[in-house]
Amino acid sequence: MVFSHWVRHSIRPAAKLLLAAGCCAVALMPAWAQTPTDPVKARVQTMAQTQTPALLDTLKTLVSIESGSRDLEGLEKISQLIGQRLQQLGMEVKTIPTQAPDFHPQLKGAKLGSVVMGTKKGKGQKKVLLIAHMDTVYLKGMVAKQPFRIDGNRAYGLAISDDKGGVALILHTVQMLQDLGFDDYAELAVAINGDEEVGSAGSSALLVRLGEEYDAVMSFEGGGVDKDMVRLATSSIAIVEMKITGKASHAGANPEGGRNAVYELAHQMLKTRNFGDPAKGLKINWTVARGGDVRNVIPASASAIADVRSLSNKDLDLMEASLKEAIKDKLIPDTQIDLSFYRSRPAFEATQASRVMAQHALGIFQEIGQNLLVQERATGGGTDAAFAGLRPKGGVLESFGLRGFGAHSNDDEYIFIDSIAPRLYLSTRMVMDVGSGKVKW
Repeated sequence: MVFSHWVRHSIRPAAKLLLAAGCCAVALMPAWAQTPTDPVKARVQTMAQTQTPALLDTLKTLVSIESGSRDLEGLEKISQLIGQRLQQLGMEVKTIPTQAPDFHPQLKGAKLGSVVMGTKKGKGQKKVLLIAHMDTVYLKGMVAKQPFRIDGNRAYGLAISDDKGGVALILHTVQMLQDLGFDDYAELAVAINGDEEVGSAGSSALLVRLGEEYDAVMSFEGGGVDKDMVRLATSSIAIVEMKITGKASHAGANPEGGRNAVYELAHQMLKTRNFGDPAKGLKINWTVARGGDVRNVIPASASAIADVRSLSNKDLDLMEASLKEAIKDKLIPDTQIDLSFYRSRPAFEATQASRVMAQHALGIFQEIGQNLLVQERATGGGTDAAFAGLRPKGGVLESFGLRGFGAHSNDDEYIFIDSIAPRLYLSTRMVMDVGSGKVKW
């Protein structure tokens, strides 16, 4: 059993003595700074503690299924598993297929992973939506080299932090609410998509619509590394594609007769590489470049792709305008430059309702003697909270997932096991308070 392995390698010597004395219920639980005096809150705390072994088993199952963003077979397998789990928890489940738009610069109409959505009616005041993603950045076959493992307080696995830890937390939050017999919400919904790592190209419209329909959206990306946090901001992301058309000629006998597309591309990339304003979080990085096919031919074509990040959606307009103005100045006459600017993901900009949710989350963590950082500024990453928060009905809050490290890493992605119970307490209590209408904005 997964949990027994964790216990064997991570409990302190004092705890081992307690085990020997038959005090298993105490020794196996993570340390808490305090216990809430309210009996309902205390019960939620106890249940969150006892969920740790089951959640670790869920994590092992999830990370053992390879589900890269373009691995449709793996995504189908994990979506079926998630759907079955939600059905067992009394939710009405549907699977929604997705497809990238034809004008997407890289995906160009490709079929993508589905969205698994579960809903459950209640008798309370507010509709609460929990979101996460099941797709990963990893290539198929990597799980054989990096299987799930536990070392001390760390559980390792592909995408365990980004974002299968978030999926597991959602499943066990719903489980806890069911075990508590809590249905004091108007509706509880779960949406797990399979295309987040490619910009949610197929699911973005659905996420925007759900944000308009639900009173509160809790997104389960990772909840920090050394410190527990929730986020009130994530970056916007745009994809820039530049294509240069020149003229081919013999590189030895007649180079002057050609128009070198690679030279023009390099000129444009170097000229624009410092566009933006780091103080505002607006930046561009050229990340992919291609040009030419044959060594002794002046290249007639070249192309490049850039990644653009911004803290606000309006700053993307400034970047696009600056790039389009820049390409008017050419190094090589008679070359043609085509530039496309695709807005992959908007910025998540907090509303007043989001701020109220964040402060309430901080208070919930304090109930168990834990500190929670409310992150006000984006750090460069973009998430699905931005789509849900584009035209929100109420509050949207990011980073309800587990503390962890190494997202997108080849060899060291992990979560901290001792973050499981506190984060489960936080997510469950947030659903209870928001759903019942105790959190007001």
